[in-house]
Amino acid sequence: MLHAKQPATRPPESEDLASDLFREIAEMSRDKEGVSRPAFSHIETQVLDYLAEFARSRGLDVWFDDGLNAHFCLSGDRDAPRYILIGSHVDSVPSGGNYDGLAGVVAGVMCLLRLADTQKKPKLPLHVIAMRAEEGAWFGPCYIGSKVLTGQLEADELAAVHRGDRKTLADHMAACGLPVDRIRERQPLFDLGRVAVYLELHIEQGPLLIGKNIPAAAVSGIRGNIRFPDIVCRGEPGHSGAVPKAYRRDAVLAVADLLTRLDESWVTILNKGDDLVLTCGVISTDPAHHAVTRIPDEVRFSLDIRSQSPATLAEMRQLLVGEIREVSRDRKVSFELGHEAKVKPAVCDPETVERLQAAMKAAGQDPFVMASGGGHDAAVFSEAGIPSAMVFVRNRNGSHNPAEDMDVGDFMAGVEVLYQFLVAK
Repeated sequence: MLHAKQPATRPPESEDLASDLFREIAEMSRDKEGVSRPAFSHIETQVLDYLAEFARSRGLDVWFDDGLNAHFCLSGDRDAPRYILIGSHVDSVPSGGNYDGLAGVVAGVMCLLRLADTQKKPKLPLHVIAMRAEEGAWFGPCYIGSKVLTGQLEADELAAVHRGDRKTLADHMAACGLPVDRIRERQPLFDLGRVAVYLELHIEQGPLLIGKNIPAAAVSGIRGNIRFPDIVCRGEPGHSGAVPKAYRRDAVLAVADLLTRLDESWVTILNKGDDLVLTCGVISTDPAHHAVTRIPDEVRFSLDIRSQSPATLAEMRQLLVGEIREVSRDRKVSFELGHEAKVKPAVCDPETVERLQAAMKAAGQDPFVMASGGGHDAAVFSEAGIPSAMVFVRNRNGSHNPAEDMDVGDFMAGVEVLYQFLVAK
C-alpha cells in the first residue's frame, strides 16, 4: 500500500508500538479463523484490562465507568470540565478481523502518547474510551456499549438473548457488574455535557479508499439501519416425492421468493437515486429436523436494511410487511419478524468534518470526504446531541472477516489526522 508522508515530528517508535498492540491483542483473542472478542465476555474484559495496564505503564490516567468501559487521559486531565473524546469498541464479530473497532481505540491511545511526548497542549484535553459491545452479532442489538453509556438502550434490547447461551443481555450485564436498574431507566452513565466532540477512527469497510489510493478520509455521515436478527418462516412438512406443487407449503421457497422480491425493489430504489443496502446474512433450516427428502417447514433468517435516508428505511419497512403478506398468501406460509432493532441515520457534525479536512491538509494529505456504509458508535453519540465525526483508514478485504488488511502506515496517517485536529490553533 501507498503510505502517507511521515511527518518529521512523529515519534519513531509509533508505528512499531501500534503494531505490537495490535499483535498482542490479536493473540489473546484468536479463534479458529481470525479473532473473536464476544460482547460482555471474559475475552473482552481481558482486552480492556490489557489496554489499561499498558496505558498505566506509559504514565496515563486510567479508570472504568459504570458501564465498564475503559477511559484514558494524560495525568491531570481527568476532571477537565470539557474535553474531546476519541474512541471505539474492542469487541468483534465471531471469527472476525482484528482492526474493526480496535483501531479506533489504539488511535486514541497513540494520540495521548504523542501529546505527552511533544508536550503540546490542545485547546481542550483529550480523553480516550475503549467501549464494550458494539457488534450486533452476539445479542442482535448493535452499539450496546455506547447506548448504555448515553442512556439510549431500549427495553426490548435489554431483553435480547445471546446467540450462544440464550441468556438475556440484562443477565450478561448483571454478571459483569453493570448497574442494570439504571440502564433500564435509561440513565446516562457519564456526564454527556462534558464531551465537546466525539471522534472515531475506523477501518473503511468497503473498497473506495483502496480504489482511489488514499490512506485516510473524513466521514460525512453514517447509514441508519433496521435489523431483524431472527425471522421465522413456517410452512408444512411433507414427503419430497409425494406432495404436488399445488399442495406444498415450502418455507425455503417462500423465503427465496421474499428475498427475490426485496432484491428487485432494491434495484428500483437505487434507480431512483436513493441510498440502500440489504443483506440476508443468516439463513438456515435445522438439520436435526430436515432432510433431503423432506419438504422444509421452517426457515430462520436475518435481514439487515441500511440507508442514509430515514424515508427510505421507512419505505423498506413498509415494503417488507407488504411482500410478506403476499408471499404468505401465495405460498401458504406464515412469517414471524421477531425482534426488530433500529438505528437512525446520523449526519456527522459539519463543522467537525471541516476541521478534519483542515487537519488532513496539516498532515500532508489531500482532504477527502466520504459517507459510511457501516454503522458506528459515532451515530449513537450524535443522537445523544454530541458533535461527532469519523476518520476512515484504508483497508483491504472489507471487515467482519479474518482477512481484514489495514496497513499500519495507513493507520498512522489516520492517527496523524486526529493529532493535527487536536493541536490546531
